[in-house]
Amino acid sequence: MTLLIVFFALLALILLVTWGKCNAFLAFLVVSIATGLCLGIPADKITRSVQKGIGDTLGSLVVIIMLGAMLGKLVAASGAAKRITDVLMKAFGEKNIQWALMVTGFIVGIPLFYNVGFVLMVPLIFSVVYQYKLPAVYIGLPMLASLSVTHGFLPPHPSPSALVGQFNANMGLTLLYGFVIAIPTIIVAGPVFARTLKNINSVPLKTFQPPVLNENEMPGSANSFLSSLLPVLLLATTALLPLLPAMQRGFWPALLAFVGDPITVMLLSVIVATFTLGIANGKSMKDVMDIYGDAVKDVAMIVLIVAGAGVLKQVLVDSGVSNAIAAQLQNWPIPPLVLGWLIAAVLRVCIGSATVAGLTTAGIVAPTITQLNVEPNLMVLSIGAGSLMFSHVNDAGFWLYKEYFNLSIKDTLRSWSLMETIVAVMGLLGVLLLNLVV
Repeated sequence: MTLLIVFFALLALILLVTWGKCNAFLAFLVVSIATGLCLGIPADKITRSVQKGIGDTLGSLVVIIMLGAMLGKLVAASGAAKRITDVLMKAFGEKNIQWALMVTGFIVGIPLFYNVGFVLMVPLIFSVVYQYKLPAVYIGLPMLASLSVTHGFLPPHPSPSALVGQFNANMGLTLLYGFVIAIPTIIVAGPVFARTLKNINSVPLKTFQPPVLNENEMPGSANSFLSSLLPVLLLATTALLPLLPAMQRGFWPALLAFVGDPITVMLLSVIVATFTLGIANGKSMKDVMDIYGDAVKDVAMIVLIVAGAGVLKQVLVDSGVSNAIAAQLQNWPIPPLVLGWLIAAVLRVCIGSATVAGLTTAGIVAPTITQLNVEPNLMVLSIGAGSLMFSHVNDAGFWLYKEYFNLSIKDTLRSWSLMETIVAVMGLLGVLLLNLVV
C-alpha cells in the first residue's frame, strides 16, 4: 500500500505539471501535503515537514545557486565565457568539445559538491552552445554525467565519505576503485549516450547567453579561466592544505574550514570576479550590480522548484517510507553487492535524494557486513551507484537540469533520467567486475 501511495503521488505530480500546466512549486506543495496525509503523518505535523524540507534543501543551496548565477551571469556578460570557449575550441577542436567539457566536469566535480559544480559549469556549456550553434543537451550532458558520477562514487563527497565510515572501508582504496569504475561509466553515460539526443530541442536560459563583443572588449585568457574557476581552485586548495602537518595545528584548521565552505568560496569568488571581470574590464560598480540583480531574477523560480522537491523528499522520509521499503527488500535472496545497489536504487526512485538513499541503505546493510563476506570498499561504490538510479520529478537535480536547459518533462526524462540510470547500471557492472579480481 505504501508503494502504491508513492506511485500515485508521483503520477499526480507529473500530471499537474504537464497536463494541468500547474506551476511546479505549487504542484509540489499540494502533492506533498496530500501524500503526507495518505501516508499517516498527523495533520498538525505536515507543515513541519514542509518547513523542514524547504529549510534543509535551501539552507545549504539557495546562497550557492544565487551566487553561482551571479558569477555565471558576469562570466557570460564580460566575455570571459566566450574567451574560455575559444581556447577550448582551439585546443580540442569542435568535434572533440564534448570530451573537453567531460574532462573539465570530472576535474571540477572531484572537489565540488554537485549543485555547486552545476551552477558553475552551466554558463560554460551554454557559451559553447550559443557561440557554435550546437545542441545544448548533446554538448552539456557529458559534463553533467561527470559531475553526477563524482558526486555518487568518489570521496570527499558527503554520501560516499559517510559510507566509507559506516562500512569501515579504506578511503584511499574506495577512491582508487571509484576512479576505475567512474571513467568508463562517464564515457558511456556522457559522449556515447549523448549521440542519441542531438534532436532534443533546448533553448537554455538567456541569462547565460554571451553578448557579441569585440576582441579588445573581452578579458584575457588567464583572467577568464582564473576568475571563472576560482571556486574550484579555492575548494581544491582548502581540501589539500589540511593534509600538511603544519596546517593541522593552531588556528589553521578552523580558518581552512571557514574558507573552504562552499558559501564562503562562492562569496569570495563573486567579490574577486566583480573586480577582475567587472571593474577591471571597464564596467562600473552599478553595471556589475545590475548584472547580479538580473541573475537573481532569472533563477528565482528555479530555487522555489528545488525547494518543492525538498518538501516531497522530507514528507517521504518523515512518513517512514524509506525504512519500510528497505525492510521489504532486505531479505531478498540475492548477492550482497547487488542487494545494496537495489535497496539504494529503489529508495532513490521513491525518495529522490541520493544522499538519503545511500545513508538509509548503509543503515540497513552495515550491521550485517561482517556476515556477508563482501569487500566493504566495493559495497560503498555499489550503494553509491544505486543511489543515482533514475532521477525524476522528486529530485532537485532533475528540476535544476530541466529549468536551466528549458526542457519539457518528457525530454528531461529522456535525457537526464536515462543518463542517471546508465550511470547507476554501469556503476553496478563495474563493481561486479572488480569483485572478480580484488
